[in-house]
Amino acid sequence: MSQRAYLDAASAESLHPAAREMLLSAVDSGWADPVRLHHEGRTARLLLDNARAVLADAVGVRADELYLTTSGTAAIHAGLTAITAARTRAGSTVVHSAVEHSAVLHTAGADGVEVGVDSAGRVDLDAFAAAVRQTGVAVAALQSANHEVGTRQPIEAAAEACGDVPLFVDAAASIGHDAVPAGWSALTASAHKWGGPAGVGLLAVRKGTRIAPDWPMDEREDGLSPGFPDVPSALAAAAALQARLSEAEELNKQHRAWIDEVRRRMAADIPDVEVVGDPDDRLPHILTFSCLYVDGEALVTALDAEGFAVSSGSACTSSTLKPSHVLAAMGVLTHGNVRISLTRDTTYAEIDRFCAVVPGVVRRIRAEVGM
Repeated sequence: MSQRAYLDAASAESLHPAAREMLLSAVDSGWADPVRLHHEGRTARLLLDNARAVLADAVGVRADELYLTTSGTAAIHAGLTAITAARTRAGSTVVHSAVEHSAVLHTAGADGVEVGVDSAGRVDLDAFAAAVRQTGVAVAALQSANHEVGTRQPIEAAAEACGDVPLFVDAAASIGHDAVPAGWSALTASAHKWGGPAGVGLLAVRKGTRIAPDWPMDEREDGLSPGFPDVPSALAAAAALQARLSEAEELNKQHRAWIDEVRRRMAADIPDVEVVGDPDDRLPHILTFSCLYVDGEALVTALDAEGFAVSSGSACTSSTLKPSHVLAAMGVLTHGNVRISLTRDTTYAEIDRFCAVVPGVVRRIRAEVGM
């Protein structure tokens, strides 16, 4: 296949050159246990502290407010569970939007209080505020922006509505692609979303927000992520985020314009298509559209054959292509959907070719099923 276009950055982005260079260098210097007192251990500790400082600065916290985990999902599980456990006197209920990542939904459990969203995927702020004011609420969870449709959430207004209830923000979709919102008590992110290596997650917990891990603790990351730290990967994650932020202004401007073009061309060139998410107040690099009378798996497979790597179904359950809980909560078409998300290496030629190819692919699939 001569032409491949990877348009699935929201799932994972290839390793940033800055991360690759740092990783190769750090493998030879950061392999020792950073809690040991010998020279090799102190060297690893210095490198780990440097990585933490860079990552903390990028999300706007102090270094001692940032914990490193093995993934964004692990950061959500650890952080949300530990904050909830620390607030048992207030209650144990987690209030969350209906479009949160599955890790938040699973951690909140059946006793969580779900708040609906509008057709753009934005939380009903009045309903969110009312839910948080109920007795028994331990913590509120609201993503910075949606991982499937790109719509930003009103984090600062939600934080104000929360009052003394901590606001937990999953920022995996936005870190490296958008400004970090203000007002939150805890925030999570995942390095492979901004060009860092897989296996590095961030959990930032502001001072004054109590945490109480309810699992056996050790001396690492205050018990929030026990086990031997991957120092080279942490350094690579920091290098990638620092580099990504230096590129962000130009990349975001470029990506926003290209996504606007895809939005226009999909709506104009494909009958019975629904382009979803807020057209303006959104992440710059993500777009989802759904095609009536088309199976999502068939569409992804056909586009892959044409050289395009895209996703479909729920971003949390793509291995089974279950209907997206995000799109269902928005009340929009849940099948025949495609999410594209642009990388730092995406070119306009790839976007133009994608827009030219998709209408024909959709027509062919519809014809095959007699539509």
